[in-house]
Amino acid sequence: MMVGAEVMDMTDVICDNYRRHNLDVLVCIGGGGTQKNAFRLAQKGLNIITLPKTIDNDVAMTDVTFGFHTAMEIATEAIDRLHSTAHSHHRIIVVEIMGHKAGWLALGAGVAGGADIILIPEIPYDLQSAANAIRKRQLRGTNFSIVAVAEGALNIEDSKILNDLQATKAKAKEANDGKGRKKAAEALQEFTKQCKGNTLRLTEELEKLTGLESRLTILGHYQRGGTPSAADRLLSTRLGSGCVEYIDQGLYGVMVAVDGNKTKAVPLDQVIGRKNLVPPDHPWVKSARDVGTCFGDGYKH
Repeated sequence: MMVGAEVMDMTDVICDNYRRHNLDVLVCIGGGGTQKNAFRLAQKGLNIITLPKTIDNDVAMTDVTFGFHTAMEIATEAIDRLHSTAHSHHRIIVVEIMGHKAGWLALGAGVAGGADIILIPEIPYDLQSAANAIRKRQLRGTNFSIVAVAEGALNIEDSKILNDLQATKAKAKEANDGKGRKKAAEALQEFTKQCKGNTLRLTEELEKLTGLESRLTILGHYQRGGTPSAADRLLSTRLGSGCVEYIDQGLYGVMVAVDGNKTKAVPLDQVIGRKNLVPPDHPWVKSARDVGTCFGDGYKH
């Protein structure tokens, strides 16, 4: 946890509290960071079970996480509302949606909300390709467009830089090169800082390239609150009941995951250090392309 500007390892404190209160099991609910920390606690001998909860839907080894459906509905409703001002004022409306490494939210809300362009981290985009898609709409007499952008979406050039930096860091780690790893981590951190504001720059560039007034809407933490959807309520109930079953069985060190119509126990060491990313050939991507949605990658039907 953060204490001031420093990161403090609270593992031993948690273990002491667990034993002091004579707990039988600790259920940890959250995303990738939670799964990683829960695994560390399990290695310390605590009885741990986790549940996957994040609006990003990026936890590995589960079909879906609870929180995702609710956030997708919120983002979809926002896109629905923004259609009105985009249409009436002949504007490009760029909607930034959460998703730093995984584009599930932007993809799902973009398809459901009828976005004309969807940009996600898994499919690096070419700015000119996105602008061309908007121009084609203009030629057909449609003088507005909705662009759904995941916050972590990168253009082709920046995506290559990121991949190179990550590869350098991985090589340094594999070679046990502490100095090289630190240098690579600092370069990655600096690159991440430079990428902040990318969506605003994208909005400005689209206006220059198309001649259409462009506006940016950042949904931000608005996506993280509100009343849970019925789908999320059902999902969390399923996962919660599955969690109780595993506790009764004495099955620990696992995450309760969704696998089709069933729940299953997945060992935490299979969950940590991985991300559930959008496959470029995912059915949602295919369906979006089939109805003419542009992903900025120059794909042609």
